[in-house]
Amino acid sequence: MNTQKYRPWIVLGFLIVPTTASAEVGPLKLQYDRPAAEWVEALPIGNGRLGAMVFGGTGSARFQFNDDTLFSGKPHDYAHPGAVKYLPVLRQLLFEGKQEEAHQLGNKEFMSINTHGDNRQEAYQPFGDLVLDFPDHEQFDSYRRELDINSAIASEEYVANGVTYRRESFVSYPDNAIVVRIEANRPGAITCRASLSSPHRETIVQGDGNDRLIMAGRVENGETRFEARLIVRATAGSVRVTDSNIELADADAATWILVGASSFVNFRDISGDPSTRNIETLDRIRKKTYDKLRADHVADYQKLFHRVVLDLGHSDQENLPTDTRLEHFGPEDPQLAALFFQYGRYLLIASSRPGSQPANLQGIWNESKTPPWESKWTININTQMNYWPAEMTNLSECHAPLFNVLKDLSQSGARVAEEHYGARGWVVHHNFDLWRGAAPINSADHGIWVTGGAWLCQHLWWHYQYTGDREFLANTAYPLMRDAALFFVDYLVEDPTSDEKWLISGPSNSPEREGLVMGPTMDHQIIRHLLTSTAEAAKELDIDPELQQQFSGMAARIAPNQIGSQGQLKEWHYMESPHTTHRHVSHLWGLHPGNEIDPRSTPELAEACRVTLRLRGDGGTGWSKAWKINFWARLLDGNHAYKMLAEALRGNTYPNLFDAHPPFQIDGNFGATAGIAEMLLQSHLGEIHLLPALPSAWPSGTVQGLRARGGFEVDIHWADGKLVHAKIQSLLGNPAKVRVANENKVRTFSTERGKSVIISVAHGAPPSPKRSCSF
Repeated sequence: MNTQKYRPWIVLGFLIVPTTASAEVGPLKLQYDRPAAEWVEALPIGNGRLGAMVFGGTGSARFQFNDDTLFSGKPHDYAHPGAVKYLPVLRQLLFEGKQEEAHQLGNKEFMSINTHGDNRQEAYQPFGDLVLDFPDHEQFDSYRRELDINSAIASEEYVANGVTYRRESFVSYPDNAIVVRIEANRPGAITCRASLSSPHRETIVQGDGNDRLIMAGRVENGETRFEARLIVRATAGSVRVTDSNIELADADAATWILVGASSFVNFRDISGDPSTRNIETLDRIRKKTYDKLRADHVADYQKLFHRVVLDLGHSDQENLPTDTRLEHFGPEDPQLAALFFQYGRYLLIASSRPGSQPANLQGIWNESKTPPWESKWTININTQMNYWPAEMTNLSECHAPLFNVLKDLSQSGARVAEEHYGARGWVVHHNFDLWRGAAPINSADHGIWVTGGAWLCQHLWWHYQYTGDREFLANTAYPLMRDAALFFVDYLVEDPTSDEKWLISGPSNSPEREGLVMGPTMDHQIIRHLLTSTAEAAKELDIDPELQQQFSGMAARIAPNQIGSQGQLKEWHYMESPHTTHRHVSHLWGLHPGNEIDPRSTPELAEACRVTLRLRGDGGTGWSKAWKINFWARLLDGNHAYKMLAEALRGNTYPNLFDAHPPFQIDGNFGATAGIAEMLLQSHLGEIHLLPALPSAWPSGTVQGLRARGGFEVDIHWADGKLVHAKIQSLLGNPAKVRVANENKVRTFSTERGKSVIISVAHGAPPSPKRSCSF
């Protein structure tokens, strides 16, 4: 059994020393006793660029695969020339209360220009299917299918005709290939036929007359070309390549290698040659054995995955099928919560690696030519939620694709800023696709929303806060943040109804609620954060003093948060509608993922957030419940955060642990992982808060490797609901301000780069001041 290990700490007096002992934290596996009958039962594997869904099966085994650059459409500028002349008209209509007229005008004159005439963007597309057919395997016994997220390998095993067969599959990041291995416990027992197919009509499959099967085509309703190549390496037996398949007979073992590529170069160029790319990939790995392919894949993956270990306790349900565990999830199965946490980290590694596209609404996994919401990037919550775990769960490298796409969006978004708003800088509305559409889409009542790019800039600032990478801040983050902030310098307008002359946003909306308005609270929170963090970034770099002053001054003038008639946080500056169970709770952005609302520093606003959440209720989509885990963790209510986690697992999770909106959206997986981390460690207020929202369902446990802002790596061990000890390793040498659980006391420790502060709670015994600090 593959298990992850953690190293406990022994307290010798008051000196905490790492030991060489290890303890099992339970199997990090999704496991089933039958093949997948539908897509949401299949198991996902991926390397950031290539993804596959492993269905399993005995007589026939399906591997549905994707390339993250296959989209419908072609390079396209979505900006609407001349839209800017209608901006003052829209504002005037909204100030006069003529919302429906504003909607009509916006739909006619302010939306994206696309090739379909329907105000939509392009859709993520499937690549194809690899199918392995096995004669005489329809009757079988002892079937087992699993995904080991400790090694990122999917496998299945069964007995047919008295022979035990085992298949393993993975997608290698270092070798850029999908690999399938078949073994049997009897020589000469492996006979199968492999075929490739694609749902796109302009597709041709043929053998190359040598040793490989080639599938080439063009995306339907688009211009991107693609190609896949399949080869097999067999031990004994015979291989025959025909015009439509590869036939393998009487082999002892076999390794199938599938590579795929598209003609995508960048969002303005699709002139690449997928054939050349595939040939180069196969040439690089031609001499690699299966054992070497596997070992390189596992080493690369575990370098990231093994950074964090979470042990919440054991369960007698650990060996049950995962879908059975889901149906009965509760406090008696804490290991499933730990598995779900780690599964989110697994999915981020599998769907977002340096060089790939960012994880989209479905990560990188999609079998439909018309997926829900086009399976693109929705940025009024979903894409951001995908990356909430990146820094805090020690997967900083997986954040890189999001930063790269921001460079593209700053270009397409600059056109939209000019054409729609007559503004400097850049802006992105609530979606973008592979062609980096930044203009408003769908309908004016929810598509005209100006803070998508501003929200994404929060991730740039987070990366600097966690890593202290000044080169990244100077060369990547600050230029993007500065130009995003300059857009709002030009965009914000004064509130004509108040003596204070607050600055307000508009036309915009509170995502997907109540239509186009002036003054949505969420906008104000996001813009205030962008201006403030950009000023801080400039100060860190000791540049642009005038902009520092301008951004800080404007941030202070933005309309403040308000408490409404029911004691709730108001969702809009000029109106309120508190009685709803709507999935979006956008105006609580300042609580999470923002940091301007906190139970200690702004107790009245925090209470207004509690009232808002109670009015909304605990229902909702999968991603909405995941956000509520984070909200309640920030409100320091671990039991309510756990309640939301339990409801998400039982009611909004598919058999393969994919999040169910429904339908499938991957953001809920990532949001839940981030929420669990927030229950155990928070650092958004400039202090390292240990066990801020520990639920009673997890009385004892250990977590190792979480990251805190300021450049810290944190290990925590607790028992009976209380901290036992913590290790805080300083990666940058910054002072560490530490708070434990619900204590008011904060202790500050000086640190040295690469060294650790050890905190132990020796209940009933005085601590040694040289070794630890008592709380």
